[in-house]
Amino acid sequence: MAPPLLNLDGIRLTFGGTPLLDGAALTASAGDKIALVGRNGSGKSTLLKIAAGLIEPQDGEVFRQPSATVRYLPQMPDMDGFANVRAYVEAGLGPADDPYRASYLMEHLGLSGEERPADLSGGEARRAALARVMAPEPDILLLDEPTNHLDLSVIEWLEEELVRTSSALIVISHDRRFLERVSRATVWLDRGQTRRLDKGFGHFEEWRDLVLEEEEREQHKLGRQIVREEHWLRYGVTARRKRNMRRLGELQTMRQRFRGHRGAEGTATMVASDAAESGKLVIEAKNIEKSFGDLTVVKGFSTRIQRGDRVGLVGPNGAGKTTLLKMLTGELAPDAGSIRLGTNLEIATLDQKREAVDPQETLAQYLTDGRGENLVINGEQRHVVSYMKDFLFKPEQARTPVRELSGGERARLILARVLARPANLLVLDEPTNDLDMETLELLQELVAGFAGTVILVSHDRDFLDRTVTSVIAPDGGGRWIEYAGGYSDMLAQRGGTRLDDRKARAKADAGDAPTTKAEPAVAKGPAKKLSFKQKFALDSLPKKIEAVTASISRLENNISDPAYYERDPASFQKTIAALDKERATLAALEEEWLELEMLREEMEG
Repeated sequence: MAPPLLNLDGIRLTFGGTPLLDGAALTASAGDKIALVGRNGSGKSTLLKIAAGLIEPQDGEVFRQPSATVRYLPQMPDMDGFANVRAYVEAGLGPADDPYRASYLMEHLGLSGEERPADLSGGEARRAALARVMAPEPDILLLDEPTNHLDLSVIEWLEEELVRTSSALIVISHDRRFLERVSRATVWLDRGQTRRLDKGFGHFEEWRDLVLEEEEREQHKLGRQIVREEHWLRYGVTARRKRNMRRLGELQTMRQRFRGHRGAEGTATMVASDAAESGKLVIEAKNIEKSFGDLTVVKGFSTRIQRGDRVGLVGPNGAGKTTLLKMLTGELAPDAGSIRLGTNLEIATLDQKREAVDPQETLAQYLTDGRGENLVINGEQRHVVSYMKDFLFKPEQARTPVRELSGGERARLILARVLARPANLLVLDEPTNDLDMETLELLQELVAGFAGTVILVSHDRDFLDRTVTSVIAPDGGGRWIEYAGGYSDMLAQRGGTRLDDRKARAKADAGDAPTTKAEPAVAKGPAKKLSFKQKFALDSLPKKIEAVTASISRLENNISDPAYYERDPASFQKTIAALDKERATLAALEEEWLELEMLREEMEG
């Protein structure tokens, strides 16, 4: 085994109260690709700063190879004092580094180098910081949320660069697909301590669940052992003659272990407040267009969004996703064409501009709009502290100003406020930013199971695959195409063509008639094997069938409660309707799978 370039051992750090890091360890050797994962607030960024030498721990050993070069990507890069991006990027180069590497990275990250730091957007600043830390090709590369504010094309390019790099890599990210691609080992930071899995992130969740199950079993066994020892001390024959001091000491140690055990952190509870059902037609757009000067953002786009649809908008930054979203929801009028909104719409919107939150407000004031201590959630009055607990906030944080929250906590707070509003149409613009993976899982379940309609903008491919029923993507020249299924389905229908493929975009720009629906390919002669799209559908349908079957099981379990109807007749009827819909979906999926399976058998004949 190669000697480590970096080794942290027994790292301890506390800011008062429970230690943030309590014996954490982190080791990286040449060629390592490590995903550092954990809940928001678990200390991942702090541990990475200790590795970079920016923070000194209160205890523990920190070793870096004296000759090793280390580069650290912060979440908020500091560009003060630099005239332009090129000066900022090249300042990260050493005397022996190749300046061409800096130009290469800026070009592929969509930067000319002449941009002024003060004029950069969040995504441009992140790309400049990436170019600066990657240009020297350091021995150790420490990346804290490198995909934040990046569009899909840049994320996919970055994945390929990091897979090829010879640098040892330690990366923090909430993008599952990104971590699966780049990592070969996973370090889990949990309750101040670290555990290492010498496999990539794709194996992490199964391993984590096994670890927590084993921990729960051990804690239960310890509790039973304490009970047995206490019984012996009270009623054992030896105990009646004299106390066995050794066993008494062991019992005291066991009690301390049991009381001192920090269980796994809680899980957020996300439930959207239901409004009355909207009409069957939610949004209808006919040949809508929008331009800003000479730039055509949307050209000849048409779509029908119906109740229950979950639509994802994807594309590079600046493609016009937010503009199209605002037109579809009636916030922005089109230059041409028409938008018709359905009846009885109640819209709840999550804006990606987190700065809209007043940093001086307390959490309780923000959630209640300053109107007392209670909220009404799904027709029931709840105290704000009780509702905060659903989103993992502590009671004492009710009077905490918003400015003191971390990025992840602020994202959870904004979600809590949005979901408290009665809605039958959720509009989510970059909802996954700054959320930890456990909260992301719950948001996925909420979106996938929402009884109303959802329109969302996201760069998170895994989130899109797990939630949406169709994807709207740009095709150049202001044209947008709607594809059935999630992000992977969209790529399959495009023949694997990415959203930033310049040849495809140029071809679309040269075309005459805009297309707004992806049409299935027409077979030209007898096929000898399944098409890529058919094979993809055949492979993915069993997972969809399994998910719908599980949903049906949950709904059937709900209505099996004899007191359910008497307790809440309206909710009971909604559950029955949802069950009928899921059963119809299951029948359609099974029929589609059967047809494809029969076709496959016939071709393989």
